[in-house]
Amino acid sequence: MIKNYKYLSPFRILISFHKLVEGLEQIAVSDIEYKSNYANSLLNQIKGIPEIINGIDNLEIFKNNQKLIQNILADLFPSALTFNEIKAVTIPFYDITFNYSERFKKILDDAGMSFDISIRDMDEHQFYIMNCTFILNAYYKQKINFEKPLFYDIPDKNGIVKHYKIVYNTDFLEIYPAKKTRFLTQEEIEELIDNYHNIELWKKAFPYNSWFLKGFAIITLVDVTLENAVSNLKSNLLKTNIEKVELNDSFESIFRSVFKIPDLKVGFTLYDDEEGIFIKPPFNEGNFESFILLDTKKADCKNVLCGCSFESLVENNKPFIIPNVFDFSMSNNPFGTHLLSKDIQSFLLAPVIKDKNLLGLLQLASSTIRALNSVNANKLELLLPYISDTIEKSNDDMVNHLEAIIQKEYTLIHPSVYWKFKKEVRNYFHSNISIKDYTFKEIVFKEVYPLYGQIDIKDSSENRNKAIVNDLKDQINQIITIIEVLNFDKKVGVIEQKKYELQNFLLELDQPLKNNSEQIIHHYIETEIHSFLKNFEINQQTESQIKDYFNKLDPKTGMFYQTRKDFDDTIMSINKKLSNILESKQQQAQEIFPHYYESFKTDGVEHNLYIGASIEPNKVFNTIYLQNLRLWQLETLCEMELEHHKLKTTLPYTLDVTSLILATNTPISIRFRMDEKRFDVDGSYNARYEVVKKRIDKAFVKNSEERITQKEKITIVYSNSTQEKEYIKYIKYLQHKNVLETEIEKLEVEDLQAVSGLKALRVKVKHNDNSLLIEAKEFITKLFKERLDSKYSYHNLEHTKSVVMGIETICSAEKIDLEKTKVLLLAAWFHDAGYIEGVDNHEKKSVEIALGFLQDKNISENIQQKVCDLILATTFNYNPKNILEKIIKDADNAHLAHENYTDLLELLREEWENSINKKYCDDDWYAINIEFLKKHQYFTKFAQKEWQNSKDKNLKLIKKNF
Repeated sequence: MIKNYKYLSPFRILISFHKLVEGLEQIAVSDIEYKSNYANSLLNQIKGIPEIINGIDNLEIFKNNQKLIQNILADLFPSALTFNEIKAVTIPFYDITFNYSERFKKILDDAGMSFDISIRDMDEHQFYIMNCTFILNAYYKQKINFEKPLFYDIPDKNGIVKHYKIVYNTDFLEIYPAKKTRFLTQEEIEELIDNYHNIELWKKAFPYNSWFLKGFAIITLVDVTLENAVSNLKSNLLKTNIEKVELNDSFESIFRSVFKIPDLKVGFTLYDDEEGIFIKPPFNEGNFESFILLDTKKADCKNVLCGCSFESLVENNKPFIIPNVFDFSMSNNPFGTHLLSKDIQSFLLAPVIKDKNLLGLLQLASSTIRALNSVNANKLELLLPYISDTIEKSNDDMVNHLEAIIQKEYTLIHPSVYWKFKKEVRNYFHSNISIKDYTFKEIVFKEVYPLYGQIDIKDSSENRNKAIVNDLKDQINQIITIIEVLNFDKKVGVIEQKKYELQNFLLELDQPLKNNSEQIIHHYIETEIHSFLKNFEINQQTESQIKDYFNKLDPKTGMFYQTRKDFDDTIMSINKKLSNILESKQQQAQEIFPHYYESFKTDGVEHNLYIGASIEPNKVFNTIYLQNLRLWQLETLCEMELEHHKLKTTLPYTLDVTSLILATNTPISIRFRMDEKRFDVDGSYNARYEVVKKRIDKAFVKNSEERITQKEKITIVYSNSTQEKEYIKYIKYLQHKNVLETEIEKLEVEDLQAVSGLKALRVKVKHNDNSLLIEAKEFITKLFKERLDSKYSYHNLEHTKSVVMGIETICSAEKIDLEKTKVLLLAAWFHDAGYIEGVDNHEKKSVEIALGFLQDKNISENIQQKVCDLILATTFNYNPKNILEKIIKDADNAHLAHENYTDLLELLREEWENSINKKYCDDDWYAINIEFLKKHQYFTKFAQKEWQNSKDKNLKLIKKNF
């Protein structure tokens, strides 16, 4: 058996020439007599050696039949090319080679008898997995790209190592399973692909000698010595100062081999585009120098060469060559004198440019006159692209490292103040001092004006507790229902005990929620109830109830989580929406005057702004910018409040928000706290501002139980009449713009700890009241939760919400006025309400439910009629007659363009099966929906433009499944 000299393999190797023999058999019966005779002669010789076809597993057979094998391979190794091609027969990845071309023989002879040819950097792990992927691609038809260049490093007769890239031709190889082959599923194959480093997993999937590799491969070597040298150049040139590693001799040796100048020296100078200066590379002193900076670390780019060559180098992108430095120095050029002092007789400067940006200057120097000249300077065309790529990467690494240092030593910094942090890190970067020895300075901005604002979710803690209690009660009640059924016949005392304990928990939950109540109930249910339900003998009646119960458990907590999930999702949606508005508006605010900005998301969104001359020293600061920013802040909070008001109707849990601004005319200083990685006010006097900021949102109106912050209102807290006058101007301006209501409340704020005398303005944000929509949403949500049968897996609350969102989207795009939009949204909330009484005539039943709701709210008959007409417009095959009917019709079919359309189809199929007993096989189901999609049309311009293409893609998708 043939074994690899180093490693075991999943293959049992059989070197065979059966594919070539098959070719010889065809030639033997051809009409070309000399070819036929030659083929028959070889076939006669092969008859006595069946291993040639069946497979050779003993290398002695090669030695005994070397000439015959050479003749069999003659067509693949033409004699005319044998002194040119580097070629042999091999097995991929193995150190088995034979039948060499003459050039290959000579290379090995020059290397010497003691040289052992082997693939560079091939370890046991890589060898085994490369063989395994060979099987996966060839036998299992996978497309695993494991291409890695393989090389032989072979010395020539002078001892210089030359590098050869390996190219395999595997046309004459076959892979097939052995007796102990373990065949893999696609899931097992994917597990292997995801676990490259788990060699034991691969060996288990492909045990030793579990597959046959029969045939042979042809190896061709390509001399890539020069390319390899350039590759080494890329890895050795300009290693960044991140590690401050020393460069080795291979760098200069590469240039010496390319230019054939034995005393060639190489230097480099970085170019700092921001500062417009040349900088000595920050490598360890003496390892890599700059010949042009004399004894300085940096110099102005125009003066560094005494003005003799800057334009030619940078602007014309041409090398500057001094073939004879002595002659150059005779013109009283100090730069030439400097070069002679370094024993440099010929010199070359080459700009390293990437995408028209100067990265630095490459310098070549020799102590031989005219060793460097305009002819051999052309060799740089081969090297400079690689050098520029390497330097660009080095610069990118430096920027990334600079960012990392800023984040490590400071934190993630807002762009407005980033310049100051960057300047400090650059000081470190060019200091040649290790980061552990360098003391980073604290960053301080003096005389800046603070602006603080927040939009807070009202009573979030109380609502969170209500959500928790609601889920706990739902879960306990469902458990009690189950155990009552379990104990109906058996009357087991322990079950009654558990019911008693659960009922006590319900009584406890009617009281204010204690800190540990949730954990105690959770622990009880998990240890006492779940194990009981899983092990108790159940009947068919209770089995589905218990299964339904466990299906409702959240996989992470093991408890009911629906109401809490609605609450958490609502908090997340509000925060995301409001943050997006704030971030978007903040980009506009920076155009007023650059300022520091930070925001935080908790139960709501709060932000800090600091503006002043010290933050942007390159611009003249004026208080008009501060006033402009204050107006921007007030207007932005109004927009955020309005957006929340619209958002409330679409969210699963109703939450209100309150808005607040803290105003001050006193500038403060802010200092970046290195220990906390954040900005904070600087000094004890300025700390008063922070105290107020942290406590003001929970403050009360003086001598009352009323909070200063109220839903749908903006509260502005201030301390003197100047601020009051200023903000009243802003309020009146926004009243003029119809953003704020006319009434302005003036309040006194209760005294806070160490802070007194604060006042507040409070004004309501103006919007068309959508409380009716909120009530409609809450009505439908409760109705569906309590009365909609679970068999309606498609026509449920989620579908209703989707139609509501579709109407909001279309109305915004089509610029439908608020009153008409409101009517459409009311119709959307009720359009499928009739499903609580069944699918038959559900539109008419929906109308009846909507009318009952609207009449109870004393809504005008005109609105009632419009809502009813729009609900009826959603009837299947109804042809809309006006724009509002077109909008609700398109919104009701928005799902046809959804990316999860096929999932929604399955929900509808399930609903039809469970509710109207219509069962469809895949072919019939897809045929029905293909026909529907073909006939369906969108009516509004928005839907035709934005949704039609997605609907067409869904049609193509289900046609594939058909």
